[in-house]
Amino acid sequence: MVMIKINIAEAKTHFSRYIESVERGETVTVCRRNVPVAEIRPVPRAPESKRPVGIDRGMEIPKSFFEPLPDDLLAAFEGENDSR
Repeated sequence: MVMIKINIAEAKTHFSRYIESVERGETVTVCRRNVPVAEIRPVPRAPESKRPVGIDRGMEIPKSFFEPLPDDLLAAFEGENDSR
């Protein structure tokens, strides 16, 4: 990754040139008296396609997944069968 270092006066004079550099993936460090004060960097691009849900791309959710849980398991989630 290329990093460009410029002072504020240079940034003001040639801002559009540096934005073009940023669009190409470069980072521009803006300095005041050669001391870095800000960075202009590319914004991450949004993915071109939606990410599949789950690890297995061909995964199918069984109908039983949507059935109610057994009473004893629900009770355990509620802390009703706590054996402490």
